[in-house]
Amino acid sequence: MALQQTVEQTVAGLGYDLVEIERSAGGLLRVTIDLPWQGPTLDAAGAPEPFVTVEDCEKVTRQLQFALEVDGADYKRLEVSSPGIDRPLRNEQDFQRFAGEVIDITLKAPMGAAANGQVAANRKKFRGTLERVVAADGSQGWQIVWSDEPAAKPGQKISKKRVPAPLQALGFALDELREARLAPIVDFNGRRPKPGTVVSD
Repeated sequence: MALQQTVEQTVAGLGYDLVEIERSAGGLLRVTIDLPWQGPTLDAAGAPEPFVTVEDCEKVTRQLQFALEVDGADYKRLEVSSPGIDRPLRNEQDFQRFAGEVIDITLKAPMGAAANGQVAANRKKFRGTLERVVAADGSQGWQIVWSDEPAAKPGQKISKKRVPAPLQALGFALDELREARLAPIVDFNGRRPKPGTVVSD
């Protein structure tokens, strides 16, 4: 616990968010950092979100090495990195930040009877666009929306008469999730899909 606190305090003190701490075999301590989210602002509308640079990682590495040495922490090698394209979503703020993005979720328990035959009862993994939902009583929650439409092959002509597969939605609470991550979708034009883009799994 002392190591976790040292890392959290050091990372926060330098102005970054701690995303993840992992300890691997061979004494590797892997720390993932991100820039703090400022929330939606009118000034930043349409502007690309800033991202963690190599210089950011070097700065955190130097400070962590010093702090961990002072604490006498047991590790052989330290690795500080940015979250990458499959960034984990850990808390309510992460979900707010990435609303409109395509995410992968894994439920703690399979769908079971709640699936009503619409998806396999033993299914726990889903990929869809993350959306905020507001219930009739005013309470807020989350859902993902997806279509089971197969992806078109390159050069394939799609009939205009073909009826698209219906959209499906799955509402969930954060405590029902074992894991949630941004879907690692690579667009070679250098952009993630626009919010609202539906990607089938």
